Amino acid sequence: MRVAIAGAGAVGRSIALELVENSHQVMLIERELSNVQPEAVEAAEWVHADACELSSLEEAGVERCDVVIAATGDDKVNLVVSLLAKTEFAVRRVVARVNDPRNEWLFGENWGVDVAVSTPRLLAALVEEAVAVGDLVRLLTFRQGQANLVEVTLPATTPLAGKPVRALRLPPDSALVAILRGGRVIVPQSDDGLEPGDELLFVATSAVEEDIRAALGH
Repeated sequence: MRVAIAGAGAVGRSIALELVENSHQVMLIERELSNVQPEAVEAAEWVHADACELSSLEEAGVERCDVVIAATGDDKVNLVVSLLAKTEFAVRRVVARVNDPRNEWLFGENWGVDVAVSTPRLLAALVEEAVAVGDLVRLLTFRQGQANLVEVTLPATTPLAGKPVRALRLPPDSALVAILRGGRVIVPQSDDGLEPGDELLFVATSAVEEDIRAALGH
């Protein structure tokens, strides 16, 4: 994919390095000249410009990007970049960093955001995950709360032990998308067996989260 990242601070550079290592084409757009450090991500294209300026995005060729990531440390900038990317350039996927959790409600489709990433929320979710075996933990919210990525770790006493995935009676508007087991990522097939300690990742609407708990015997 071709990915544009607005903001080449520590966060933006880290994302760029990860994407470059996975063979994606990356363009970093940075307003502050002191942050323009091509040697930090040599394989990326660097653009010294203000990503909030429509003309700058046009010159950078954002319309050719599959994904735009608004990764600056300023929520106002990230919202403007997201809105421009979606409405002016019809970018298919817009991901935005939320710096202040109090602003999280703004980061939705009205501002062109497909996925909002709040570091405090992610960290809190990971802490909860570490201590909440058997509980449902919400990791990410998509499309302004229309769907969530949720995780459940099956406890040692799970009634699902040894049963195949097809035995799960999941509610509508939910899907099991991955099973994490001992460092492996398993794309679930109907005949795959479930084991205690499995981390199950679901995409689901908020309305059916309680039904997922019930389907897992909680």
